[in-house]
This record gives sequence, C-alpha cells and structure tokens, in this order.
Amino acid sequence: MTLRVLRAAGRATAPWRNGGGVTREIAVWPEGAASDAFDWRISLAEVAADGPFSAFPGVHRTLTVVEGEGMDLMVGGEHHIIDEPYWPYDFPGDLQTVGHLLGGPVVNFNVMYRRYRTEAATAVVRGTVRLMPPDGGAVLALALEDGAVLDGTDIELGRYDAVLATGESPGVFRTMGSAVVVTLGPVNRYAPGPP
Repeated sequence: MTLRVLRAAGRATAPWRNGGGVTREIAVWPEGAASDAFDWRISLAEVAADGPFSAFPGVHRTLTVVEGEGMDLMVGGEHHIIDEPYWPYDFPGDLQTVGHLLGGPVVNFNVMYRRYRTEAATAVVRGTVRLMPPDGGAVLALALEDGAVLDGTDIELGRYDAVLATGESPGVFRTMGSAVVVTLGPVNRYAPGPP
C-alpha cells in the first residue's frame, strides 16, 4: 500500500489553459503529466467570472460545486443548472462548455479522466467509509470541512486536505462533516476502445 497526504497549503495556483480561472491541482496520474497526457487529474478550481471551459478531447469530467451558489453550464448547447452544493455532475470534456455564475464566484472540485484509459466514480460522503483502491487504481479522499481522520493513524485532515492511496485499503476514513471520495481504476479490458 502507498498512502500520501496532500495538504491544501502546499498547492500551487495555475491559470486555466483558456485564461478564464485558476486551478489548484490536488493529484494527477501519471505524476507530473501535462494537461494533454494525464490518465486522470483532480483539482479545485476558482471561478470568478462567466466564460468558456477549456476543451479536453477524449476526457470525461465530474464537477462538484463546493463553495458558492453554483453555475449554469451550457454543455454542447444544453443548459444544466448546477446549484446543489456537493452534488457531482458528469459531462464530456470535449463538448463546448460555457459556465455562467448563478450568484457570484464558486469553487469547484474537478475530476477529469481519459474515458478509454480510466474509470472514475465520485461520491460525497459523511460519517465513515472504508477506502478501497481498485486493482491497478487509486482512491482519493478530500475533506470538504475540518475534522476528517484516517482511523488507526495520526492523520488528521483540515478543509481541502486529501489522502491518496494505492494498493491495499488504508482503512476507514471518518469525517466530522462532508468529504468527497474518488475511486479511479483502469478501464475494463473488455470495454470497447476509441472509435
């Protein structure tokens, strides 16, 4: 088992590829991969103004509003109102997407993964959950509020701190408030590939 603690305080801010916001990368695989070469990438994005999202061909996205009143996303010409906090919303990253703020700036938790390499599931949880990395994959848990712990360790997580585990289960993750858990694994080898 490999377990890493990813502190919010250590994250650098990077501008979006299209210049419309800033991102704080939490984790990426392979480590250090560029925006056109990752299998998966998890980040927090600060959105202060309306505008287009960067296009990511072949990438699926999950967006969860964790601060603010939400967004009206125009994805491939269709409106999607994302105004429920802590509610993951999935959409294709290769469709033209424009975001309109519903009531001021937001912070979004973003999961991006190449659809023919990686499968990902995002869930917002409260209480306790056993972290279970799939074979050949990883699990990431991020505290949305202070007071999360990993049982049997001295690891305590504040808001936006995370743990990333591969291999065996690192144990039970316990939250005082809400947290988000992302399970990432290789695509089923029998699944169809890109056309």
